[in-house]
Amino acid sequence: MTQPPSNQPQGGFGAPQDVPPAQPPAQPPAPPAQPPTAPAQPSVPPTAPQQGAPQAGYGYPQQSQAGYGYPQQPGPYAQQPGPYGQPQPGPYGQQPGPYGQPQPGPYGGYPTQPQYPGPGTPGQPPSGNNPFKGKPGVIVAAAAAALLVIGGISWFALSGDEEPGPIAKPTGSPSASASVDQGDGSGDGGGGRDSGDDLNAGRKPGEAKVNWLLKNTVDLPRNGGDVHGPWIVGDTVVKGMYKSVVGYGLSDGKEKWNVPLPFEMCAAPQQVSSTGQIVIGVNDKAGDRADCLVLQQIDLKTGKPGWKKTLQKGTGFASLSDITLAISGNTVTAAGTSNSWGFSVSDGRQLFTRESGNCKPYAYAGGSKLIAAYSCRTSNYDIKQEQLSEVDPTTGKPKWTYKLKPDWEVDKVYSVDPLVVSAKQDSDDDTQDKWGIQAFNANGTPRAMLNGGANKFAPNCSSKFVIFGKNLQGCTGMAADANTFYMATADNTSGLARTNSVVAFDLNTGKIKWTAPAPAERTVTPLQMQGGNVLLYMDAKYDKGGALATLSPSGGTPKVIQQHPASTSEIENDFYSPHYAYANGTFVIASGRVSAPNDAEEKETKTMMAFSK
Repeated sequence: MTQPPSNQPQGGFGAPQDVPPAQPPAQPPAPPAQPPTAPAQPSVPPTAPQQGAPQAGYGYPQQSQAGYGYPQQPGPYAQQPGPYGQPQPGPYGQQPGPYGQPQPGPYGGYPTQPQYPGPGTPGQPPSGNNPFKGKPGVIVAAAAAALLVIGGISWFALSGDEEPGPIAKPTGSPSASASVDQGDGSGDGGGGRDSGDDLNAGRKPGEAKVNWLLKNTVDLPRNGGDVHGPWIVGDTVVKGMYKSVVGYGLSDGKEKWNVPLPFEMCAAPQQVSSTGQIVIGVNDKAGDRADCLVLQQIDLKTGKPGWKKTLQKGTGFASLSDITLAISGNTVTAAGTSNSWGFSVSDGRQLFTRESGNCKPYAYAGGSKLIAAYSCRTSNYDIKQEQLSEVDPTTGKPKWTYKLKPDWEVDKVYSVDPLVVSAKQDSDDDTQDKWGIQAFNANGTPRAMLNGGANKFAPNCSSKFVIFGKNLQGCTGMAADANTFYMATADNTSGLARTNSVVAFDLNTGKIKWTAPAPAERTVTPLQMQGGNVLLYMDAKYDKGGALATLSPSGGTPKVIQQHPASTSEIENDFYSPHYAYANGTFVIASGRVSAPNDAEEKETKTMMAFSK
């Protein structure tokens, strides 16, 4: 691949790509699929992947001729293989010592600092307030050179053809769910924690109303099930788990519709289309050897299932077992390893698929723009080469391409517009792993590297595990407007005195504009922009309810706009790896995963809760 000319903009993840913004670049390859624990073997060029196309029917797709099938995973943060077979440590991997030897990052000219000895524990998922929950990785930026650390890892600083009929038909008419616990506010204040009494009985003047609380009614497998969502569409809030997608009344929690699935739900995008439709991934069969290959469209306003397709599995290094999904406009992308497709959300028409060439997309981030991460074949198969592009949602063609420095890979897309991306570099020595956040201009040129100063950061990203793919989205704790990126710091104290701050970065310079501390003994999580302000969730404590607050783009003190009842604080504080949604004046909190040691406790597990003024 040619080297970029010397007059190109500097900064970002290595040297900028030499393809001008108006000229689509060469099309990127996808990494060949490897088993999670790759057997020792010489580094050899991956075989060319076969052209994928959707196939009809559920059936039993052929297993990989490479003999890997669907390998068992030891946990959500097991080491995952890199695009060319090299095992890569995850961001919550083993904690190194406090004085790892840093290496130069991809940006040039920024020395690194001794790393922070992070306190995380290997193999734990992101945190909630459940005793089984782990702590999210911690990012540290050293003041002088802005070194960042995640979980003790040192990072460089920021200075198908359509199938007949849907999977299933929605069941029943709107009815009260047996799991709904509602209150009328007429109690004497004696209940409301875990008693099952009137949830609003202890509500005080000025506190928000608990709309409802849902407990689990799904008989889950031994290892439990991931929760997808929640998504709010009009007056309906929707979540998917195990073998169903269910819509509930936003105001009363009553079940409005239920779409049963023949096999387990395995993937979902962060977004819903502007028409309220979504496309989810469903396993092609039961059991550990199932592959996430079936796409099912559902109208979340009505609960009506639409088109479905089964993606071609492929064979050998091109074998597909996992997909990640993203929606932008009327396009849903499905991608994983050496495969990628784009379909019309409304009718399932295939819009594009992976193209031949040296570089292939392996994951997308959706929203107002569609961003693709590519893996590229190189002459040295021990060296990773990745690219980043904004692509046209109707054709899949890149509008611009940015080439990362060798051995750096796209980690997460924190915002698509403005574009803010994290990238990482893994090494054989965990103490040398690096990470950075880069903002981009609309034409794909580097805008600024974020310089975190001496702050510690803790982005909370989805714990859902993908064997041969990558979820580029699913992180909370950040928000962005046209010129500013807002990010929560990690807890800077411990015990009951836990607190943190929101840091605002200037996207044009990468420097910190201001820091806004949370109220004493509280932590805050930026959720989204709301009416020009940053919408924050203030965590619940054992004796104090959570709250929604706003923060001015000029900083200052968070302003509480919705205080949740103290009487239900223990319930609100007990959601595992929580997911959040806010719309139409209602805040919804949901467990990210439901699991219990026995059936009795499983049925008592709280899955979702809603508050409004």
